[in-house]
Amino acid sequence: MTASAFTIFETAIGPCGLAWNGRGIAGFQLPEGDAAGTRARLARRFPGAAEAPPPPTLRSVVADAVALLEGEARDFSGAVLDMEGVPDLHRHVYEIARTIPPGRVMTYGEIAARLRVGNPRLIGQALGRNPFPVIVPCHRVVAAGGKLGGFSANGGAGTKRRLLAIEGARRDESPTLFDLTA
Repeated sequence: MTASAFTIFETAIGPCGLAWNGRGIAGFQLPEGDAAGTRARLARRFPGAAEAPPPPTLRSVVADAVALLEGEARDFSGAVLDMEGVPDLHRHVYEIARTIPPGRVMTYGEIAARLRVGNPRLIGQALGRNPFPVIVPCHRVVAAGGKLGGFSANGGAGTKRRLLAIEGARRDESPTLFDLTA
């Protein structure tokens, strides 16, 4: 994927970034410690992209990301993603993940069953390569048996746990809070 521009913005969990091109959002970046680290990571992911203010069409995505990371439920289903170069299986996994509302979770196995994929690890691999975390909420996909599962962003499972805690995550079929200690 390519991006023509990116922006860095402050959130409750640190400086995040958004990259875009003429086709839509090319990537989202969770914090890398500080703004310089996030900027450097985006520059590596999208060589040649210039730092710029987001266009009017993406300002609402930035505002929604800030609000979500402060604990407000937000819907990113209208955000246009540039999926050029994204494998078909990954696209399908991302489409399902985008249906998980804030504060809810789904397991890798549940997504695998919906897609008729025999190996839930393939779902984890697709989510581990998710270029759009938060917009495609890979943090809302967990392992079976109440376990958290992995997370490839900076901070690993700790970041996933923090995102789920901000959202007050719970299993769809249970009114109890999801076990964030697993």
